[in-house]
Amino acid sequence: MSGEPLRIGITCYPTFGGSGIVATEIGLSLARRGHQVHFICGGVPWRLDGFVDNVFFHEVEARDYPLFDHPYALALASKMVEVATYEKLDLFHVHYAIPHATSAHLARQILGPAAPRLVTTLHGTDITVVGHERSFLPITRFSIAASDAVTVPSQYLKDATYELLGLPGEVPIEVIPNFVDTDEYAPGPRAPGAPRRLVHNSNFRPLKRVGDVVEVFARVHREIPCELVLIGDGPDRSTVELKVRELGLTRAVKFLGKQLHFVEVLQGADAFLLPSASESFGLAALEALSCGVPVVASDVGGLAEVITDGETGFLRPLGAVDQMAEAVLRLLRDEPLRLRMSQAARASAIARFPREPMVARYEACYRRVLGR
Repeated sequence: MSGEPLRIGITCYPTFGGSGIVATEIGLSLARRGHQVHFICGGVPWRLDGFVDNVFFHEVEARDYPLFDHPYALALASKMVEVATYEKLDLFHVHYAIPHATSAHLARQILGPAAPRLVTTLHGTDITVVGHERSFLPITRFSIAASDAVTVPSQYLKDATYELLGLPGEVPIEVIPNFVDTDEYAPGPRAPGAPRRLVHNSNFRPLKRVGDVVEVFARVHREIPCELVLIGDGPDRSTVELKVRELGLTRAVKFLGKQLHFVEVLQGADAFLLPSASESFGLAALEALSCGVPVVASDVGGLAEVITDGETGFLRPLGAVDQMAEAVLRLLRDEPLRLRMSQAARASAIARFPREPMVARYEACYRRVLGR
């Protein structure tokens, strides 16, 4: 670390999803570098597990009042003012434009000239799903433009932000890819005699198309007996469970729910399935690649910036479950091919998406906006 330690406030959603995971990992890495990190969130972030030096958590309490339908954004702004005042924060780093960047801007207006600087990281659905809806467009565009720095994890999302929001070209956006701890997410021993395994990990929302995961698996399972392990939970889980029962696959499909530690599951996988309708980056895919697991995914969004088709996995058209199943069958039938792609996947994660260089880029961004 170069320069004096910083005092950083990080706000993210604490839910099971890529944005919260990335935000938490950034904060933990910054704390190890000697910075003081304050998480200001509605709940404990998903991977903030136990006591860590230089890391503090401040819960946003959105109390219910008869006239307040959605008090979280206001409660967050108030808590940001409080933490910034008493902890003398240098900057806010918020993940998602609305409401987090909006709340931070309000807090800065209250704090006045001594307010912390504001860095906003966009993650995808805040732009491609919510942000460009007409009812949110003006405040989304304003909150991004009012930030001192804006980052995104992929060139795809950078281009989409300018296009969908009509953001002025003079508002700079920096691409800092997501990253993975390649020491933790690493290949491991495979249990002798273990069944062939496919894995999917998500928040089970419609965009993830978990039903397609089951459809792909059903086609593969008819040809080669194997198991499907589903990690995560969300609104589509009951529908997916029903589909599994209807297809007679109950004994072959395992629902693990939300898991904080699941590296061993990935290490035993032959392929990772990600047939999403939209992905700005695909952190779950990167974690699989780092474990040496080829990924079969939709050719959408920023996934092509993470997965090299034919080398570290296969990219197929959205909804093309037959083509995805055939790609998985290629991996299961051709062991030399699977091993080559496994080695290439691991090498790609190490070379292109290591944690510390990416965190160093965030730290450089902070010092740039602080003028240090």
